[in-house]
Amino acid sequence: MSTARERILEATEELLATKDALAISTRAICDRAKVGMPEIYRQFGDKQGLLTAVADIGFERFLAAKRRNPLTDDPVADLRTAWDSHVAFALRNPYLYRLMFTPTGDAKPQAIKEAQAILLTAVERCRDAGRLRMAPELAGQSILSANVGVCMMALSFPELFAGDEISRAVRDAVIGKATGDEREDSRIGTATVLAQALVGTLTGTAPLGGAALDDLTRALTPPVTPPET
Repeated sequence: MSTARERILEATEELLATKDALAISTRAICDRAKVGMPEIYRQFGDKQGLLTAVADIGFERFLAAKRRNPLTDDPVADLRTAWDSHVAFALRNPYLYRLMFTPTGDAKPQAIKEAQAILLTAVERCRDAGRLRMAPELAGQSILSANVGVCMMALSFPELFAGDEISRAVRDAVIGKATGDEREDSRIGTATVLAQALVGTLTGTAPLGGAALDDLTRALTPPVTPPET
């Protein structure tokens, strides 16, 4: 028989499948878990403590999927596979992903450190193969930041940023810069514009909007070929 704590966690996860954490009331959680309101505070301290616990569960699943990523003889290709699996997780779990990677309050999911450690190990494989052009720590931080940024933009502005081509463009630009496998094609310029916007939005130094959003729209819109005369 499940405990009150387990029922509360399960109820919160179920509600997160269809709506953002901020839109879920403690009353709705209690009704679904069949517990009284005080039980949330007894088990988790407050609603934020509950959401942090749910984010930790999300990270457990996220990291389990990361560990299942296959390893090949090409560590750079494996980095790209890890990127793609990260994006796939975000698109399958949009509200949970937002809770995991945009926490509010003082309590932060600690599993982000393990996510960094897994990525660092993957980057170090590139270094050991002689295919890394920067410090492993910086490469790992850059790749994870860009990966999260792409996911957040796809979830927040799906009409502009949800395409696979955008994710692949940023992926190849960031990983290519770190490993020396840059691909000189038309996607790199677009990826650079997008990456700059992601950094500004995530750090709060230049939130996406107005002119910045117009610039991104132009960068992502393919040129129109004039008809032959």
